[in-house]
Amino acid sequence: MPFFSPGDDPGSSFPELLRRIGMSPDIATNGSVIGASFAVPHATTCVALKYEGGVVMAGDRRATSGNIISHRSMEKVVQADRHSAVAIAGAAGPAMEMVKMFQLQLEHYEKVEGSSLSLEGKANQLSAMVRGNLPAAMQGMVVVPIFAGYDVRREVGRLWDFDATGGRYEERNHVSTGSGSVHASTVMKVGFRDGLSRDDAIQLACRSLWEASDADSATGGPDVLRGIYPVVAAIDVDGWDRVDDADLAARFEAIVNEVSSR
Repeated sequence: MPFFSPGDDPGSSFPELLRRIGMSPDIATNGSVIGASFAVPHATTCVALKYEGGVVMAGDRRATSGNIISHRSMEKVVQADRHSAVAIAGAAGPAMEMVKMFQLQLEHYEKVEGSSLSLEGKANQLSAMVRGNLPAAMQGMVVVPIFAGYDVRREVGRLWDFDATGGRYEERNHVSTGSGSVHASTVMKVGFRDGLSRDDAIQLACRSLWEASDADSATGGPDVLRGIYPVVAAIDVDGWDRVDDADLAARFEAIVNEVSSR
């Protein structure tokens, strides 16, 4: 266990701790050139929306490299801690590394300070990590996450999205990211209303991903043959709760039947 003098103590910042012991936490590529011809797997469509008592986050499972499906069961919605989660879109490798670093930072802060970081503080930490990836983003390795969770101090669900420079923006009702975000956000905009129940919010998230997958080839829909369904989770005062695949299978079957009956 490393020891630091008072003037050199990294405090509750886990990335700064890594720097002080000689390990670089940077998500960026440290100046190395990444050619545009590299077929880097990319994650695509994720959505989040508020409901009465919390937030719902959802993401499809497909990762693509150009016109090739590179992975069919990627999990893009990841629990950050008990009351928050991150959904990733963009270059899959840097995004997954960023999420792992984010999880460690939140755990490290809680151990050092004796209390968890505020939800807005978590959004600020993630913003700094996105900004740290800017050199790689300028070479095509863009990571654009969504952050959402239940604010135990305000007793309400909250949503943030980010740009490639680390800018963070709190959204009031719903947010989406990825190549199918235009289609998903349109569905949520039409279907959203104040006071949504948890069940209705999950249903709206599923419907938005269905419509996105129907119009965007990089967004994966439910794969009944392989039993692969989107990752959908609700976060409220009781914490993270992932919706099981049996529930999702029934929801998407109802959507199929509705579309088929038109």
